[in-house]
Amino acid sequence: MSITGYAFAWDFIDDPDAILRTRELDVDVVALAASYHATRVVNTYHPARRVTDVPYSAFYGTRRDEAWRGHRLTPRAPTWLGRDDAFAGSARRLTQEGIDVDAWIVLTHLDDPDDTHLELVERNAYDEPYPYALCPGSEDVREYCVTLIEETLRSAKVRGVVLEASGPMGFDHAGVHDKSEFAALSAAQRQLLSLCFCAACRKSQRECGLDPDEIAAKVRTGIDDDASSPEAALGNELADQVAKFRLTLGTALREAIIERVRDVQPEATITLHASPRRWATGAFPALSAQPWSKSINAVVSNAWEPASAESELRALAGVVDGRAKVGAYLRFDRDWSGDGNDETLRRYVRAGVTELHLYHLGLLTKESATTAASVVQSFREIAP
Repeated sequence: MSITGYAFAWDFIDDPDAILRTRELDVDVVALAASYHATRVVNTYHPARRVTDVPYSAFYGTRRDEAWRGHRLTPRAPTWLGRDDAFAGSARRLTQEGIDVDAWIVLTHLDDPDDTHLELVERNAYDEPYPYALCPGSEDVREYCVTLIEETLRSAKVRGVVLEASGPMGFDHAGVHDKSEFAALSAAQRQLLSLCFCAACRKSQRECGLDPDEIAAKVRTGIDDDASSPEAALGNELADQVAKFRLTLGTALREAIIERVRDVQPEATITLHASPRRWATGAFPALSAQPWSKSINAVVSNAWEPASAESELRALAGVVDGRAKVGAYLRFDRDWSGDGNDETLRRYVRAGVTELHLYHLGLLTKESATTAASVVQSFREIAP
């Protein structure tokens, strides 16, 4: 049983009280972002930084030019931060205080304002690119992700890695001024829009005996007809083949990453953000029970929505089947302010949860920090 709190690389810089607040929450590990996408956040407690506007995806670790020479994809430095040691500096400060650090690494989610990498991103059945979504079917993307892992581990002493977006990103993404809600898309339409038909995927589909043109046509028809599910749009047999193909994309990427982690830091722990749902994409992509890597120490499911969290956690525990720990990823501005917290935690524990992952240390308000501390204390009493 353990508690992990998530934080940005800059949360502990120029804030003398950040460590104290972390200790007050009683977390065991801090998952510190070594790479992160564009965002805007409000740091409630930070004495020098209140509204942080991050304009693009950046790598907060030590950038060695020789490691990226010849790569089609290279990470940007956080020039807006005015320093290039945010990850190493915060990690060092935490470990000196006796707090374990995991490197939180966002992989296939890449926000690039210049859109210089569109040949490497996912494309939907209408041949429209998703600029934020690197396709793991591309060898250049896999090389980028593996190198990002290695350079993170070389940047600072950490206990292990937390892998986010280690598969296809798909359609759903909080883009700048996203207006997709006005289309009132169903879950099935969003899943169909998340299927990739980029050049690399088309080539791989053909190698698997699939016809990408046929699949794309069925996807477009399914979207227009508001099919009830991808299976209804594609037919059960083809849907099974497409889902199996899609799973191989994330599996191949994770296998390459795990191999590189073991080469660089054999004792590192590996925590994976994932979903048991076979059409899942984004930060928590689909995970299959087979094949399974014995190197995975924990798998974490998105439990931000309490109404669906228990079933998601139970299904994930079924996929994991005792081979790794199961974590619940919580945010405390949603449905954690009532009297039913202990019962919710008991249901999560019965579903198989042995870890809590708290989002997000630097974004907690006074009220949500109090709630988080209470939930952590209750979980330590309830969890086995």
